[in-house]
Amino acid sequence: MVRFIFAALALMLMLEGLMPLIAPTVWRQVFQRMTRWADGQLRFAGLMSLLVGIILFILIK
Repeated sequence: MVRFIFAALALMLMLEGLMPLIAPTVWRQVFQRMTRWADGQLRFAGLMSLLVGIILFILIK
């Protein structure tokens, strides 16, 4: 189980690193735009990300 968690963490870090590697300017612009979002908008984006992750996890399992 611990190996699975570390594998998932490693995969997440690899995917998170793709955007700044491939398109740093676009990534910076998106990140700067997100810093101006209201707290509710950020929470909604986090919730959607969490739900998509859960759904993908269930489908893969």
